[in-house]
Formats: sequence, structure tokens, C-alpha cells
Amino acid sequence: MESRLNKRRNWILWVAVLGVLAALVWFGRHRIHFNWAVFVEQLRLANWWRFAIGIALIWLGYGLRAARWALFMKPTKRVRPFTVLGSQVIGFTGVALFGRLADLVRPYLVARRTLTPLASQVGVYTIERMFDMGSVALIFSTVLLAGPGRHNLPRPDLIHHAALASLAFTAVVALFAGLARMAGRTVAGVVQRLLGLVSPRLGEAAAEKILAFRDGLNAIASAGDFLVAVTLSLIMWAMIAGAYLETTRAFTASPELAGMTLTRCMLLMAASMASSLFQLPVLGWFTQIALTAATMQALFHAAPEPALACGAMLLIVTFMSVIPIGLVWARFEHISLKRIAKESEHAGEELAHHVAPSGQPAELS
Repeated sequence: MESRLNKRRNWILWVAVLGVLAALVWFGRHRIHFNWAVFVEQLRLANWWRFAIGIALIWLGYGLRAARWALFMKPTKRVRPFTVLGSQVIGFTGVALFGRLADLVRPYLVARRTLTPLASQVGVYTIERMFDMGSVALIFSTVLLAGPGRHNLPRPDLIHHAALASLAFTAVVALFAGLARMAGRTVAGVVQRLLGLVSPRLGEAAAEKILAFRDGLNAIASAGDFLVAVTLSLIMWAMIAGAYLETTRAFTASPELAGMTLTRCMLLMAASMASSLFQLPVLGWFTQIALTAATMQALFHAAPEPALACGAMLLIVTFMSVIPIGLVWARFEHISLKRIAKESEHAGEELAHHVAPSGQPAELS
């Protein structure tokens, strides 16, 4: 029954997004003068070696992500990074093809491959997301507060305040992590009671997430492992930022893009990531391209043609380049991406409904 409701909500969301896109096309059909010949020329004159460097950085990032996942699994089961690398690649391929609904493919595949409970891998996934958010916020705020050319950004006052807010967010995340590690059950209980005043179901869901986060933090066995995890996270996200920068600078025929600085690229990266948070299958590709291109036009005064070309290549390099290798890997391991996406979604729903009396999620293998 709930699965049917989820499908109905997805269809409603699809129709709503299509309606918004149709309205935008109708509104801008006479206001935006777009030349497809110039668009093709921008791609033809681009430096494709820079695209290749960007893809290489993204692919290397999957290796670092696998090493970090294996590190988080140490207290549960010691595995080599290569053991979980395929699950990372196939999982991100599923997200690229089926949207955020396939987010649980990675923990589901790792649990199945390593014969560990799904709950433990969801805990690893939760702590991974928190490390990602903290790393992105730290890199974003550091570059915008101390990077060269920060004074030449559009609305430097607002960006300065945004960078400070990002730095404060990083500190809050670190404080929350410390509280969750020391008194996770107490924190979960307080949050459940507070949010339960608005919605009991929301309170229960938040408490489950906090307990999963606590379990993930408990997977960090020592201060040394914590430093290694932080180092891997910062290097990985620095490589992702490098992929954005290389892809943007590849458009040599557009002075605004070819001269892209790291500080400006942080704004572009933030806009691109924000547009991918609630991505729908296939349709999300076009919304992400459109929003990224609009950011380049609004903030950097890039022409519509190179902005759209760059937005498309950013999506391909940073998000879709994993698809070919993921499909080959899935084929090699006899995995149906569509089936595994559905299985992981059902397993996640079952895990959410099986909550032990203590408040901890029941372990489903």
C-alpha cells in the first residue's frame, strides 16, 4: 500500500516539474535568444583533455570513497577497499539513472556482498553523508573567505556571510557529532519529543536517523581512523572541485568560463549540488543543466550558449560519467540495476518499520 502511495507521489512530482518546465519554456521563448550553431561551436572548440582530466578526478574519487567506506566498516567486518568499490560504482550509476530513490543501492549491495546487516551499512551511509557535508562546507567557506579573487565575486558581502554561515554549520555538525557519539540515545529522545509535537512520525524518523548516525560514529574506532576519514573526505571533495574547475575552463571560446577562478567555481559547484538534491530520473538531468546554466549567466555573465554547453558537460563529467563503467560492472556481477534499486527501496522501508523497543533499528541482513 505504501509503495503504491510512493509511486503516486512520484507521478504527482513528475507532473509538477514538467508543468514548471513547460511554463519556463513558454515564458522565455521570446525573451532568450539562443543560437544552436554557437552552442555546437562552443563544444567543438572546447579543450576535451580537460574534460578527460575531470572524469579521471571523479573516478579516482570513487576509489577514495570505497577506502573510506571500508574504514568505517572496520569494527563490523574488515574488508579491502576493492571489495566495496563495485558497490560504490554500481550504486552511483543507479542514482544517475533512477534519481535519489536509488540512494540505498550502495549500502544494500555492500551488506549483501559482505554478509553484514543492512542496518550497519545504513549507519555507515549516514556517517558518510555527514562527513561529505562537513567537508564540502569546510572547503566552501575556506576558499570563499581566504581564496584569491574573493573580492571580485558578485555581491561579496552576501557571499562573505554565506561562507561564515557555512563555517558555523561545520562547527555545529562537529558539535552534534560529539553529542551523538557520547549520548546518542538521549539526543534522539529529545529530538523525537520535540518534533513529535509537530508530527509523531517525523519525530520517530528523526530519532532513527540520529541513532543510525550514532552507530556510524561508533564505527570510527580511534582518533587515527577519524583523521584518516577526514583526510580522505577533504581530498575527495577537493578532487571533485578540481573536476568542476577543469570542466569549466575547458570552454576556451568563452572568456567568462575559460578564466574561471576557484572562488567563482565554488559558487557554481554549490548551485549544481543544490539542484541535484531532489533529482528525478532523467528529467532531473535537464533541470540540473538548466539551473547550472542559469547560475553561470546570472553570476558570471556568460552567454546562454556556452553556459548551457558547460552545464551539460558538468553533468556528464561529474555525475553521468560513471554510467558506462557502472553498467559494465553490474553486467559482470550479473546485477540488474532496476531490480536492485527496487529491492534496496523495499529493504529500506522494511528496515524503517522494524524498530526495536530500545529505539534502535532492527538488523536486517
